Amino acid sequence: MTAADTREPLPGAGSAWPAERHAVAVLRLPWLYLVSRRAPAALGLLAGLAVLLWSALFWHWGISGGRAAQQFISLTIETAAAAVIAVTTYGPFGEPERATGRWLPYLRLGAAVALTAIAYGALAAGATGGALPGGTVALLRNLVGITGIGLLSAAAVGGAFGWTGPLAYLLVTEVALTGNPTTPWLWAARPPDDLGGALCAALLFAAGTAAVTLFGARDSGRRFTPE
Repeated sequence: MTAADTREPLPGAGSAWPAERHAVAVLRLPWLYLVSRRAPAALGLLAGLAVLLWSALFWHWGISGGRAAQQFISLTIETAAAAVIAVTTYGPFGEPERATGRWLPYLRLGAAVALTAIAYGALAAGATGGALPGGTVALLRNLVGITGIGLLSAAAVGGAFGWTGPLAYLLVTEVALTGNPTTPWLWAARPPDDLGGALCAALLFAAGTAAVTLFGARDSGRRFTPE
């Protein structure tokens, strides 16, 4: 046996070990991205909002104010979920991450879509506590549309302030809930089967995910340049 023999890999080890390391690396990158965006904390908040929605429906919060009051309570919870998703676009590393992270656009898109799907699933489970105004169809439309507004806000003013867009939309819609709005852009105050409102909500979500995917959440003084 020579010294050269000791440097030779064991039979079968050369192919298995790199494959295992590659699998670990593939999973580690998304995990580090999600942790840096506080996604685990966001999941906890979304679960809490689902419990809050269940409690509001089960205990009939706002029943004395009529259907508009119930609808506003559920819309407020949906808006809070959208704000949570928008804030997770904020990253703490800034320019170094953008310069070295060639997978960033895919991670941004995947995180935004996955968190939106999880939020819908959690709130739909919370809706089993009682009669949700508009049902799960309106829940999906409202959550998707307001999340799109939040993502656009994050791309425009920064991830830490992504909640401002959903909050502004909630305040505008609060007034519209007492009337009969004709514009589909106030979809949250429209019937759940309103096609125009659904298209507006879907368009905003598509625009928001595209903005966050291509540009990321805006940092102070940074121009909008695709990465």
